[in-house]
Amino acid sequence: MTVLLIEDEQPAARRLTNLLHEIDPALHILPALDSVTDTVAYLKTQPHPDLILSDIQLSDGLSFEAFRQVEPRCPIIFTTAYDEYAVQAFKLNSLDYLLKPIVSDELRAALAKFNRQTAQAPAPPLAPNLAHFWQTLSGAGRAYRQRFLITYRDTYRAIRAEDVAYFYSENKITRLVCPDAKWFSIPETLDQLADQLDPRQFFRANRQCIVSIDSIGTIHKHFNGRLKLDLLPPAPDDVFVSRDRADELKDWLNG
Repeated sequence: MTVLLIEDEQPAARRLTNLLHEIDPALHILPALDSVTDTVAYLKTQPHPDLILSDIQLSDGLSFEAFRQVEPRCPIIFTTAYDEYAVQAFKLNSLDYLLKPIVSDELRAALAKFNRQTAQAPAPPLAPNLAHFWQTLSGAGRAYRQRFLITYRDTYRAIRAEDVAYFYSENKITRLVCPDAKWFSIPETLDQLADQLDPRQFFRANRQCIVSIDSIGTIHKHFNGRLKLDLLPPAPDDVFVSRDRADELKDWLNG
């Protein structure tokens, strides 16, 4: 059986690979993919595996974005550190999941369930379940981050999420950038912020930047299908959206 791992944290991918080999040494485990872009490219060009084990938050977005673009022809077991609300959404939409940190017994049970199901009948299409899951997870009732407490010299300042222009990561430092170009260092990573921010207001442009809808000035068509964003205030470096995510950005802006 061939298993594809989609995981952007290398230690987690190595640990999951080791657990799988301990459970079944005969498994053929493909090299892990760490991004939406790489996942889309793989599923478009390579034979689909028998099973996918996929994290949700990847280096450049959510794995659901990849599966919306190319529907896998195999079952998926999601691995997640999401909160209880998300777990309820998994259950509601009949999607298999494992909570991080993954333990051997739970992984073994998930593989046994997969083997039983595939022996009985082909896996049903995933698209309706994934679409409804995302609606459930993004819908009313989920609380998103409202404020950020900023330390500035010997003072504290609360900044509302709606007053943030964008978040920018450079040299492992995350900057919260305000519309007046002032910026503050915050402890959260972009991966953490992507889970905390309202997806109707913020968009993960790439690995370095999460932008608010109000910060986007002009959007330029660029080489190879990419889009270049002019942000207000200007970002330290050019901000590009990959070709694979360009349509998603346009849908988000048109929503």
